[in-house]
Amino acid sequence: MDKNILIECADMKEEIKDLRSRIDKGRKELDRLNSMVVTDAVSCGKKGKKPLRMVKIQGRPTALITQKNRLLTRRIARLERLELELLELTVQAEEYIEQIGKSELRIMFRLYFIDDLTYPKVAEKMNSMFPRRNIAYTDENVKKRIQRFFENVPQCPEEKGYSLD
Repeated sequence: MDKNILIECADMKEEIKDLRSRIDKGRKELDRLNSMVVTDAVSCGKKGKKPLRMVKIQGRPTALITQKNRLLTRRIARLERLELELLELTVQAEEYIEQIGKSELRIMFRLYFIDDLTYPKVAEKMNSMFPRRNIAYTDENVKKRIQRFFENVPQCPEEKGYSLD
């Protein structure tokens, strides 16, 4: 396991947010289409150049509604698949975080990568968890500690060119 799991987990959360907003837009569009009534005037037969009579036709755009509904169903199915993948990735990310030696860093990583808090929010939460600490946590402090951790983490054997055999 490596740090890319944490990055992929965060990216997938953003992808799911985007997909949810698209699904909401699709539902609103379907509601609008379902309440819409399309009207058209059609001529019935001709006597010379003039129509015999005009008929008013009303209806709903069923072909468009069916197409939008099919698209919405596919997006919902994709969202469910992504949420399952995210759950698996989150478990892997938590396992990676559990391998970190220091408890303080594990807490920071959970708050930042799993709970999606910003650096200032992580610092605020850490200060409330450790009120007796001599030096208060700052957003810059949290950011630097996370960056330093990744700089000092040894690379996976595959990345260095070694084989596991």
